[in-house]
Amino acid sequence: MTMFCHFVDENIHLEPSHPYYAEPLFALTDQNREFLKKWLPWLDGVTSVDHSRDFLQQQLQNYADGTGLSLLIFYRKELAGIIGFNSINPNNQTGEIGYWLGEKFNDRGIMTKCVRELIRFGSQYYGLQKVVIRCSTGNEKSRKIPQGLGFLKEGTLRRAENLYGEWHDHDVYALLSEDFFG
Repeated sequence: MTMFCHFVDENIHLEPSHPYYAEPLFALTDQNREFLKKWLPWLDGVTSVDHSRDFLQQQLQNYADGTGLSLLIFYRKELAGIIGFNSINPNNQTGEIGYWLGEKFNDRGIMTKCVRELIRFGSQYYGLQKVVIRCSTGNEKSRKIPQGLGFLKEGTLRRAENLYGEWHDHDVYALLSEDFFG
């Protein structure tokens, strides 16, 4: 089932996060649990396909409400990860991007290309004037994405996230529409 499919390049395409994909999303999450747990706080709460289905259903509701947009990333037709605006503030025309990839899909430039496309979606469909990405200061791979796309570091939030009993600071990166499309 495909609601729509947006090709980023010949190998990468994006599809809406739909409950239809609960089983492959759970499998990808489960296969990458230890890899993802280093940077993502929600892994212990995803222990069944139903948890992935509930997440995907909530993403559809966020889309319908205009408060979020979640897209599944496919690489060579295989589910590779997820990207989206975790939050969209229509009044301030801002969106905050979140993303993750399965370990075997890292270091191929997939996420950088997908973030670039998501910024375009945000501008075209939501009129966003500012896009924000928050990354753990220790997550070098994640931080390289906004740095490589021209985001400016606006600051560091100290003790921004408790990951399994360990505090992590977050660097906050932002891109204004005129800096991306200027």
